[in-house]
Amino acid sequence: MKRIKVAIAGIGNCASSLIQGIHYYRNRDPQEAAGLMHPVIGGYGVSDIDIVAAWDIDARKVGQDVATAIFAPPNCTQVFCKDIPPTGVKVRMGRILDGYSDHMAQHPQEHTFVLADQPEPDKDAVVSLLKESGAEVFMNYLPVGSEEASRFYAECALEAGVAFVNNIPVFIASDPQWAKRFAEKKVPIIGDDIKAQLGATITHRTLTDLFRKRGVKLERTYQLNTGGNTDFLNMKNQDRLASKKESKTEAVQSVAAKRLDEANIHVGPSDYIPWQKDNKVCFLRMEGKLFGDVPMNLEMRLSVEDSPNSAGVAIDSIRLARLALDRGIGGVLEGPSAYLCKHPMKQYPDDEAYRMTEAFIQDNRVDLDEVRHTGRWARPAAEAV
Repeated sequence: MKRIKVAIAGIGNCASSLIQGIHYYRNRDPQEAAGLMHPVIGGYGVSDIDIVAAWDIDARKVGQDVATAIFAPPNCTQVFCKDIPPTGVKVRMGRILDGYSDHMAQHPQEHTFVLADQPEPDKDAVVSLLKESGAEVFMNYLPVGSEEASRFYAECALEAGVAFVNNIPVFIASDPQWAKRFAEKKVPIIGDDIKAQLGATITHRTLTDLFRKRGVKLERTYQLNTGGNTDFLNMKNQDRLASKKESKTEAVQSVAAKRLDEANIHVGPSDYIPWQKDNKVCFLRMEGKLFGDVPMNLEMRLSVEDSPNSAGVAIDSIRLARLALDRGIGGVLEGPSAYLCKHPMKQYPDDEAYRMTEAFIQDNRVDLDEVRHTGRWARPAAEAV
């Protein structure tokens, strides 16, 4: 089995957890290790992933080996695998564009980005490195609000023929024009906005779906999140939050029995608390009515280390994208995007998206309606052998 070569834009906490995870599971039996949704996908294990190219804009990371850069400030996520051998891959200076918000300069260097004084690459330079490195999957880990910068790297992935996984709430995979371009080039894309393994959004969606299935009328709800990493600090600039709020809100609205009025739903980041570091705390409240219009309410507090919570999902995204490449499939991967992301092109309840993803892993020629409704993965009759 060939290895999977991965390029990354943004060597922050999420990239750190991803790379730590690749090495953490290398010395463990994946069938026994906790935290993996799929120990193996299409014959690919976690240990089959290699990082071959990386970009960032922070002076403490640019020029460093990836194995060193993932532990450099302002990264603050939990270190669960500290002994990462040198990769031989140096972090290159990235394209800034709107990947940096000016308000970040007002905070101590240990909590914020320090812009590197290095020449920025143009598209030709990024495409050239993608090709030279043999990258097959490109992970977008830029800060929330990096609209122009994300599209820059998506363009590079398209030109280089590299599968693109859009982990942030910039609408690329869910944009019909972008989706068409990836399909025409036969380049796979998964997105948008990674859904954590067991985070605020997937929990909120699951409970909202449970209300619907149990006949409970959901009348109002909020999801308040606090954290102390650069993601939360970056989102203190409200101008960068529009797509994030839309992504998280739509993820919940899409599984409700009836869409709530905007005044009755609030989903989104709430405040930056430096001492929390990469710990994210979610406060969730749901109010509704049971049988006989009798009122009820639910309150929940969820505390998770934010970046490792996304890494297990990213591990699956990488292998699913590579599986699509192996099968010659381009365009948006519908099931994986719906299962792994908050803002896919088309929303499905998580149990349906799960079945579609499991079906995709088994084969690539399907009657999707059959899969969605029965969970069975069957070839259309004309293709049956």
